[in-house]
Amino acid sequence: MTVRELLGEGPEVDVAALAYDNRAVTPGTLFFCVPGFTRDGHEFAPDAVARGAVALVVARPLGLGVPELVVADVRAAMARAATRMHGDPTAELAVVGITGTSGKTTTTHLVRHLLEAAGRRCGLLGGVTAVVGGRTQAAVRTTPEAIDLQGTLRAMLDAGDRACAMEVSSHALELRRVDGVRFAAAAFTNLSQDHLDFHPDMECYFAAKLRLFTDFDVGRALVVIDDAWGRRLADAVEGAVTISLERPADWQAVQHCSGLGGNAFTVRSPAGEALVELPLRGRFNAANALVALAAGDALGLELEPMAGALSSVVAVPGRVEAVDEGQGFAVLVDYAHKPGALETMLASARELATGRVLVVFGAGGDRDRAKRPLMGAIAARLADHVIVTSDNPRSEQPGTIIDAILGGVPAGAFHVEHDPDRRAAIARAVSLAAPGDVIVIAGKGHERGQEHAGGRIEPFDDVAEARAALRAAGQPARGGA
Repeated sequence: MTVRELLGEGPEVDVAALAYDNRAVTPGTLFFCVPGFTRDGHEFAPDAVARGAVALVVARPLGLGVPELVVADVRAAMARAATRMHGDPTAELAVVGITGTSGKTTTTHLVRHLLEAAGRRCGLLGGVTAVVGGRTQAAVRTTPEAIDLQGTLRAMLDAGDRACAMEVSSHALELRRVDGVRFAAAAFTNLSQDHLDFHPDMECYFAAKLRLFTDFDVGRALVVIDDAWGRRLADAVEGAVTISLERPADWQAVQHCSGLGGNAFTVRSPAGEALVELPLRGRFNAANALVALAAGDALGLELEPMAGALSSVVAVPGRVEAVDEGQGFAVLVDYAHKPGALETMLASARELATGRVLVVFGAGGDRDRAKRPLMGAIAARLADHVIVTSDNPRSEQPGTIIDAILGGVPAGAFHVEHDPDRRAAIARAVSLAAPGDVIVIAGKGHERGQEHAGGRIEPFDDVAEARAALRAAGQPARGGA
């Protein structure tokens, strides 16, 4: 295809490939000079030309001796070209997009499980893994850049997938990564403070999420209305299908019981009623299951078989993951690293505990600083014992981050302590626990390392560390870490 065929304008230059990373350029490539957060893609254009780029898409003229197309938005042009280059894959692939501060990973996992159980091959794009044609691979980011995304969607079709469950981040919406994607269904899970290092404020964060439902071809809009943001979004989107655990909605969970074994509830919906036995812990996972059921309904699946299939779903690693060494208390590892997610996780832990709730958590360095005292206040309010520790400090000093978290803790909160050594903090929580207690180790979930300055990764696994602490404390062994 030519540049003009890909973008509707520009030179009649044949293009063999697309790239936004100069290191990926091969002869015949159309190179997009994408402005970044720390570096500008225009800086790498000379190297891209040296590697064989036949044309450039730029925000300003560079005069490097190859044809250039100057556009107002390089990212938007890149998404448009990628969609055409790969033959508009979502014209054939039924995509379910999930957006929200929390719940995206588990909900996409549930959607894929339901479709696969119904005999429909389904790919997955998420923050933990990607699945293409049944083969699992590590995910680079929650939602890939447009060139990578459209290429992956085409690869899914070529591998026999007929659907895709996909996380859609606010960054992806704001940065035009998903432009050109058609959504058979799109769902909003919730919104709480996060990413204010990227979005100026919560209104801008909400506006980015809203774009999924107003600026894209969406077959069915699904909205959880258990927070004020969801209710506002449902009001703004014509024909939105509402979902709730707490209030009247199109899809509801009634007769709901939640325990360490998971959730049991009856789903009441336009598709009928069915009993759901969900082996995922945490009351909030019932809401994720409702979203998955409503998405499956949008894609033509029957309610009763879907409800039955949920009984065999396997939890995503690091999402309310239990560490069991035969102890008389529960240890749950979860990815909750945002104020809303931490609050939801601790509220669920309170439901599960017959004794106390203990929490070990920190906050990431070089990320939204405003959420740190909020998380401290939430932990102090909802847990009986709090240990604030390190969680990916990156270029910041762990003590500085911990002090910011403690800034939200009321004076005289003697149940709050801190230790920058995450391993020691986990061991301390285990040493304090008694039968009936629930320990929540929050923030890292599936991650297998601590990020430090200069990009150094220290191997660290909350599940393995919790298991080691339990064994060191004298709990009986029950298998490998």
